[in-house]
Amino acid sequence: MLLFYQDVLGCKLERNIEDLGLFQLRAGSALIDLVDVDGPLGRKGGGPPRNDTRNMDHLCLQIEPWDEEAIRTYLTKAGLAAPAVETRYGAKGYGPSIYIEDPDGNAVELKGPPSNG
Repeated sequence: MLLFYQDVLGCKLERNIEDLGLFQLRAGSALIDLVDVDGPLGRKGGGPPRNDTRNMDHLCLQIEPWDEEAIRTYLTKAGLAAPAVETRYGAKGYGPSIYIEDPDGNAVELKGPPSNG
């Protein structure tokens, strides 16, 4: 999981608090916290996601610059399904987005700039 967020999505490991089982990854101006489900924090939150349950709906990362062809090519080379781009509403309005899954099956939305539609 850690390698996926670092190597595929380009996040940088900012902190690792081993006593808590917490890994904090920098994604632009945001932090993504990955928590080991067997660590102290993970045991408080329940079990890992499964096919029939999730521990979150999705997380969204804004991609700049947005180049649909390059993003889809990159995802395919990384061994990920590169579904069709759809226009979806987000924090900055409607814009292009692609949903992928991390190794645990969590949905990750890759979001482009807002459009006028």
